[in-house]
Amino acid sequence: MMEIERKFLVVDDSWRSAVVSRRQIVQAYLAIGERSQVRVRSTGDQAWITVKGQAAGVSREEFETEVPVDFVDGVRAAGLCDGEPVEKERHVVAVEGHQFEVDVFHGANEGLILAELELDAPDAEFPRPGWLGTEVTDDKRYRNAYLAKSPYDTW
Repeated sequence: MMEIERKFLVVDDSWRSAVVSRRQIVQAYLAIGERSQVRVRSTGDQAWITVKGQAAGVSREEFETEVPVDFVDGVRAAGLCDGEPVEKERHVVAVEGHQFEVDVFHGANEGLILAELELDAPDAEFPRPGWLGTEVTDDKRYRNAYLAKSPYDTW
């Protein structure tokens, strides 16, 4: 399945007044390669394994399936992950009929706040609220797989 996503830095906290939901996320990478990445993610009582293809602009292939939380816990406990877990709190923020996902990072990525927006087409129009800063879609440093190996606090 093709994922079309744009990613931005967040410049202030004014987005918080439009939050419709939030959840804690911990994800870790089983493999980080040039052509693909394999990650496991848990959000309390749910977990997934995801395979992502190489990004081509704002698009990339993504395949995901739900797995038992024990599976993710076991993989992490066995030390099979590449890099450190990425911990974040994801906030769904409603803006003019669109849902931005604002990720507030914790742990070694503390201080980083990113907004993501999934779109139907690479050139789709979308609102640009004042809290949305510089676009970093093409900057690999802001990809979660990169943050697992080179956390924000080491930049």
